[in-house]
Amino acid sequence: LPAGQWASSINQANKMALLTWVRETGVNLVQVNGQRRYGGPPPGWVGGPPPAGSEVFIGKLPQDMYEDTLIPLFESVGKLYEFRLMLTFSGLNRGFAYAKYSDRRGAREAIAALNNLEVREGCAILVCRSLEKCELSVDGLPASLARKHLEAVVLEATEGVLGIALHPSPCRKQAQVAVLKYSSHWAAAMAKKTLVEGNVELFGRKVKVEWLKPELKEKLQSCGQKPPAGSVQSGRCTGSAERAPLRPEPCGVRGRLGALCRRRHLGTPHFLTKCIQARPDGWLRFWGQVVIPAWPVPCCMFLWVREDVPGPAGHEKMKDAVAQLALGMLGES
Repeated sequence: LPAGQWASSINQANKMALLTWVRETGVNLVQVNGQRRYGGPPPGWVGGPPPAGSEVFIGKLPQDMYEDTLIPLFESVGKLYEFRLMLTFSGLNRGFAYAKYSDRRGAREAIAALNNLEVREGCAILVCRSLEKCELSVDGLPASLARKHLEAVVLEATEGVLGIALHPSPCRKQAQVAVLKYSSHWAAAMAKKTLVEGNVELFGRKVKVEWLKPELKEKLQSCGQKPPAGSVQSGRCTGSAERAPLRPEPCGVRGRLGALCRRRHLGTPHFLTKCIQARPDGWLRFWGQVVIPAWPVPCCMFLWVREDVPGPAGHEKMKDAVAQLALGMLGES
């Protein structure tokens, strides 16, 4: 944990106490985009990430309190999978953090034992269930914007995208609202930060990027516009939405991956493939990714394919290859 990240002279005593604790315990803290993270997964973790409902929100923290105090405190009631502390530029904390436990019981124990606990005289902290939101809304996009153009920008700027949908905006005239679904709250939070800070204007329009509000979700549903993730519905409110036809479960390696994810309650794997290079001798280079909703890291790889030989097309071969890689990541041969 480089001490150079804390150039400010503010609160040096507590910062040095944290550095000493990190050296003595060997805990690995990673700081990125205004927050510092432990775990996700922690050392020695086996299996997939914890289920939804395993994370708590921690508020009303003293701004000069750090992980050397907070992690032992929250580990005292259950096994931590991840701890995230939000930071200011000066190195003070922003007064809140998130603790994710190995199971829902750990989160319940933390709320019962630590909510309203006085960590200092007259300073009681708030501990409650985290909403773990994974969806963003981007309102004010041009009415003529096609999904493929939006997808190109979103996939380039953010990671962990599971679905992109466009709807006529119920709040702005001659505009569209996009609903972006991510693989985790972390991925969605990083995407929100990137889109808000890096692209205040998208496609020549001032847009509003925020967490998807329940009332907006209800409005879109009441218009019969709740498409499957990754699809687009355009036009006016029709009163009913067409259901996408159910596709058969793919067999082979992708079928095995889907079955494994169902058994472990990890969600349905989502594949993305791109042909990124073509050589005159017929070889094509593909990039592939599979995102598993309840797994913290997407699985990616590259593959050279000859499409002038018998067998599945290049995109299908890419999906099979990245599915095989994901099975290995999940501990399956």
